[in-house]
Amino acid sequence: MGLLVGRRVIASTPTPPWKAGLLCRCPACGEGSLYRGLLEVRDACTVCGFALKDHDHGDGAPYFVIIFFSTLTMALALWLELTYAPPVWLHLVLWMPLILLGSIAGLRMVKALLIAMEYRHNIHGFRKPNEPR
Repeated sequence: MGLLVGRRVIASTPTPPWKAGLLCRCPACGEGSLYRGLLEVRDACTVCGFALKDHDHGDGAPYFVIIFFSTLTMALALWLELTYAPPVWLHLVLWMPLILLGSIAGLRMVKALLIAMEYRHNIHGFRKPNEPR
């Protein structure tokens, strides 16, 4: 027996938050796309109709991404500098794209993961399917 979510019956086993986060999918059904565009969360899931507009992840996603990528980039840049001592322009060519692309990709996944965790633990206004308001 499944749960009625929006306009669709889904499996009673919820999608694991890590899976919904890494794939940027709806936390309720695990199938619909979470984003409309680069980082804008949809109002509702395109597959099951679950309301996604009530999420409130705050500044958690940017904080985790900044801490992770700044630590990774500084460690790699320090290793490169101490091992090979390249010119400054090479550091810019290597690290700027890594920071930019890694941060955007990381922000999408971490934001989706935090939204999935909010859903899983019923935080910030998310309601479980069939739960009265």
